[in-house]
Amino acid sequence: MTSIQEMFDVKEQLSKNLSIPHVLALPKIKKIVINAGIGKQKEDNKAIEKIKKDMSLLSGQMPVVKNAKKAIASFKIREGMPVGLTVTLRKEKMREFYDRLVNIAMPRIKDFRGFSRKSFDGRGNITIGIKDHIIFPEISVENVENIFGFDITIATSAKDDIQGYELLKLMNFPFYN
Repeated sequence: MTSIQEMFDVKEQLSKNLSIPHVLALPKIKKIVINAGIGKQKEDNKAIEKIKKDMSLLSGQMPVVKNAKKAIASFKIREGMPVGLTVTLRKEKMREFYDRLVNIAMPRIKDFRGFSRKSFDGRGNITIGIKDHIIFPEISVENVENIFGFDITIATSAKDDIQGYELLKLMNFPFYN
């Protein structure tokens, strides 16, 4: 297993692959955003606190509770109700989370073959969905009452999907096509 610094130091190979000579023009990961919806537990404050605690364990910082901006009667959501949690990781915490995600958590996903190249958004950013938060080793399975899923968005400074794909491929991100 490579160290975090080695994984993030792919400048020379990326420069060759993309034929970008200047180091500052190379794409890099700017931030990682983790979003979790509360779903059916929106009225249960204990469940929200447990989800918040688990997200803070796996991200290394406290998540922000996002409230509904307007009422939606069909979903039984009133304005100001909590609807989700979000965490934005940058710099060292981002690097540590990425390392744990790629090298520890993803291999623990059942029947995992990799993520599709079609998950990119057209600007070099990728969003992936994780169904079970218990794939992270920080989460003790014995203490978990509700298993929740979340989305991870890896925002890069790439200009297009090709640059984003090359960057993440060199950083050991698993793709299947």
